[in-house]
Amino acid sequence: MSYRLEELCVEKGMRMTEQRRIIARVLSEAHDHPDVEEVHRRASALDPRISIATVYRTVRMFGEAGILNRHDFGDGRARYEEAREEHHDHLIDVQTGAVIEFQDPEIEELQRAIARKLGYQLVDHRLELYGRQVGSDRPAPGKPDKA
Repeated sequence: MSYRLEELCVEKGMRMTEQRRIIARVLSEAHDHPDVEEVHRRASALDPRISIATVYRTVRMFGEAGILNRHDFGDGRARYEEAREEHHDHLIDVQTGAVIEFQDPEIEELQRAIARKLGYQLVDHRLELYGRQVGSDRPAPGKPDKA
């Protein structure tokens, strides 16, 4: 079975070793935004010979090729997701670390309007919202409660 990330690597002329194929597969199958340690855990379950250094080199290479996006969601870990053509934003639950992807045409238009108002044409952007579920009164782990 071929995975999208692997296909993109081949299209970009990358040499695909078996270990890179496995890492590409793990990232293509991810429905979350794993960090390198989690990618390594998943990849080494498929091939125990894959080292953490190989995962670091591979995600850096995929990122440089523009087929993998790196995110910092404020938890001190770089997290990764397959680069996609359709734009989406993120809502991060500060208590659980869950990352919710969403699209909102009104927000997109508002961002373009703000750029125009300031004399710019918007060429790219990232929107990350951080929140706590309504009704949850516990502070985020390691963060003081804000009233």
